[in-house]
Amino acid sequence: MKDQIERLVQEHLAREAQEKTRRHFIKSCAQGLGGLALSSIFMGCDPLTKQSQKSASTFSERDLNPLATLAPHYGPKVKSVIYLHMAGAPSQLEMFDYKPKLHKLDGQDCPESLLAGKKFAFIKGTPKLMGPQAEFKQEGESGNWVSDFMPHFKKVVDDVAFLKAVHTDQFNHGPAQLFMHTGSARLGRPSIGAWATYGLGSENQNLPGFVVLTSGGNTPDAGKSVWGSGFLPSVYQGVQCRSKGDPVLYLEDPDGVSRDLKKSTIDAITKINKEEYAKYADPEILARINQYEMAYRMQIAVPEVMNINNEPEHIKEMYGVEPGKESFANNCLLARKLVEDGVRFVQLFDWGWDSHGVVRSGSIDKGLRNKCTQIDRPITALIMDLKQRGLLDDTLIVWGGEFGRTPMQENRGNKKMPYKGRDHHGDAFTMWMAGGGIKKGASHGQTDDIGFSGVEGRVSVHDVHATILHLLGFDHEEYTYEFQGRPFRLTDVEGNIIKEILS
Repeated sequence: MKDQIERLVQEHLAREAQEKTRRHFIKSCAQGLGGLALSSIFMGCDPLTKQSQKSASTFSERDLNPLATLAPHYGPKVKSVIYLHMAGAPSQLEMFDYKPKLHKLDGQDCPESLLAGKKFAFIKGTPKLMGPQAEFKQEGESGNWVSDFMPHFKKVVDDVAFLKAVHTDQFNHGPAQLFMHTGSARLGRPSIGAWATYGLGSENQNLPGFVVLTSGGNTPDAGKSVWGSGFLPSVYQGVQCRSKGDPVLYLEDPDGVSRDLKKSTIDAITKINKEEYAKYADPEILARINQYEMAYRMQIAVPEVMNINNEPEHIKEMYGVEPGKESFANNCLLARKLVEDGVRFVQLFDWGWDSHGVVRSGSIDKGLRNKCTQIDRPITALIMDLKQRGLLDDTLIVWGGEFGRTPMQENRGNKKMPYKGRDHHGDAFTMWMAGGGIKKGASHGQTDDIGFSGVEGRVSVHDVHATILHLLGFDHEEYTYEFQGRPFRLTDVEGNIIKEILS
């Protein structure tokens, strides 16, 4: 450790010496002239221009602690969000959007009028309509439809509000997932979790404000950009934790390194970083300071909050957890523990919902039923657990995929697939929300008789984002970040609050 500290000091001295050489000075001047010219044109594109004039002694609390708690625009309905994303896009027609007419049309050729001008990921020629592969019943006092793929969910159906006619203009997984979580189908925008933590900070300074948990054996098709910070400082990106093994790698110090030695090392690094920030005003330096400090504090907090073994047996039984394994059930229980400990945004990604019918695990009648079995009990338990602890009123739960599935059976070049499957479909799919500010038992939107298009109450991805931000206390039109000379927002230039599902 002593050698490492000495090496850090030498690197710092070498960098200072380099900056004072004549060659470096001339090089900097050449680049600086261009920078001066550009800054005069763009009138200071850097949102932190004013901060560049700070000295190391004038750091605000927000500078040194980017996750310090902030107040939103107005009184929020919720403090935390748990977003459950089913990566691959579940079929609404087998879960929540019951279409008895589609059952009657099963096996018939799809009308050409539905295919004209439409883009599909794989469907070619004339596919056949396929009826629901599940049995449906109206459940609870609300009478909302739930299939037998989700037998536990009927216990909490009166606590959720359905959006039956969500639409997106993306029909491939990667761009659609990016759009769903960043408001843009292109890389580079902040995720909704990053926006939430940037605007509100975190209520627990010993844990990240934005935590990501994955299950299903893979990460989403769009990669880690779906929980990235985009052009926001990187401290606001999601921190991926694991439900199997150590929750965070390298959480423990190496042998021979005491807690006091670790703290003194971090203090020395922080001092150097402050001096660097005073020179360059690079926001990533502030992010680096916070990340070192956060890592130090997480060593104490993370092992406790990420330990599901200390939960009562009846709670573990309710969720159906599998200690020692990576599972959606484990992640749901961890999500409850995290929001209970003040984490602002918890994102669960469960992979494996792509149901084309190429393989049995990706079939509508067999594979989808199995995936529903994996989430049905844990989601039901999560809502019931938050409710019994008095946390549901302060928490927003969001469920959905990146798009829906077609009412037609997938065919590729008019060839019948080995198993029953449905293609990607963005014209209409189902999402639901539950928790603070949500009208219990509500159902907004309606699709046509076969579930192909929304005919009433259509809402966009931007509308969903506007509603989430509203419940967190933000005016989505005013909540912006200056980047490249213009204000950006999560909802771009669109989005309306979905008032029909608000209490």
